Amino acid sequence: MNENEVEGVAIANLIATDEETIVGWVYRWNTGALAIRWDIHGPQRVSKIYPELCDADKAEIDFASLMQLPCRND
Repeated sequence: MNENEVEGVAIANLIATDEETIVGWVYRWNTGALAIRWDIHGPQRVSKIYPELCDADKAEIDFASLMQLPCRND
């Protein structure tokens, strides 16, 4: 990463309730912040993160609320 520009790298996949489909990614920016990028269908319920993130990172992206979003088929 270039320290003079704000850049991010995907560090984990967000997995749908079918436990197979990737519905988004968690990015870590060179500023230290985390952000979510959704697939073309937008925000939807997540069942797990792979690879697993630490509790502090899960709290930063509010993983608990991601598990409460509507499913794509709801």
